Amino acid sequence: MMRALIVGFVMIGSAIAGLGIAPALAQSGYDRPGADFAGATVPGGDPAVCATRCERESRCRAWSFSYPTASGTPAMCWLKREVVPRVQSSCCVSGVRGAGVIEPRLGELEYSIDRVGGDYRTFETTPDPKGKVCADACKADKRCRAWTYRRPGYGTAAAHCYLKETIKPPRRRPCCISGVVR
Repeated sequence: MMRALIVGFVMIGSAIAGLGIAPALAQSGYDRPGADFAGATVPGGDPAVCATRCERESRCRAWSFSYPTASGTPAMCWLKREVVPRVQSSCCVSGVRGAGVIEPRLGELEYSIDRVGGDYRTFETTPDPKGKVCADACKADKRCRAWTYRRPGYGTAAAHCYLKETIKPPRRRPCCISGVVR
């Protein structure tokens, strides 16, 4: 009897693995519009706060977090009573209950990373979910070794680019996207 039970568990585990079922992860760059039952500002602007709020609320099945905007709209967390389909949108991070926030790793881009210090040049730039203008400016400047793009709404209304002549340690901060060039 015990042997049959063990064999059954192994078969179920193999079937799940074969289906490619993985733990739920939050999806950066996606919104889940509709089915809201609660909304609240997120003063620190961290999407992980929204995921935690969903975990603590028994009615919550999914959530969407929107970054602060250049027009002054604060970061927001929307709790959902059902899992609605995701829609691609650079404004947001969304997930289902049980989904932790894991920022994407796209080559040299460091999402939710700030490299504080070492700045020799800073400038306002247009809002960009990947900080491409900032990354390109660093690559074009021989003096630049690293860069940080600060999203609008985190400290100032405008997006900012910081070019760095030294590579500083990474610090987790949802305001920023960084990269090391040389």
